[in-house]
Amino acid sequence: MALSSKLMVEKVFKKTVIMKSSKIISKLPYQEPFLYVKTIDKISDNSIKGSYTFKASSWFYKGHFKNNPVTPGVILTECAAQIGLASFGFYLLSQQEDINLEQVKLAMTSTNVEFLKPVLPGDKVLVEAEKVYFRFNKLKVSVKMFDLSGDLVLRGELAGVILP
Repeated sequence: MALSSKLMVEKVFKKTVIMKSSKIISKLPYQEPFLYVKTIDKISDNSIKGSYTFKASSWFYKGHFKNNPVTPGVILTECAAQIGLASFGFYLLSQQEDINLEQVKLAMTSTNVEFLKPVLPGDKVLVEAEKVYFRFNKLKVSVKMFDLSGDLVLRGELAGVILP
């Protein structure tokens, strides 16, 4: 394949991924200030990668902690779940026939995560999730969250039910 043809194929592929990603994000049942997905950078039948930057002006920093703001663990878990469970689940469901994504309902059923490093106001995190299983509308993933230095911030497993 000629170099220019290869570049065209890569550009078309990237554009397709961006379109799918923005559609998935638009289908999530969240909105500001509770939407913790900025990008979906890579998605396949087995994994997803996405990112979010925590705004320094976010409501939860005002009291957590006084004079030393840190992103609460529940918010980090929510970010990991919105990318690793909800976005990934929407993608997996979209691969099935006769699914109306407008009527999908989500519920997290279990979490088991470790917090390894604080996330501060303004920090960008990268979330990677790998499918453990997806059957009977239940999705379980192994999830990791990294900061921009590549340090592991959070790791664990999340599970949820996705009802079409």
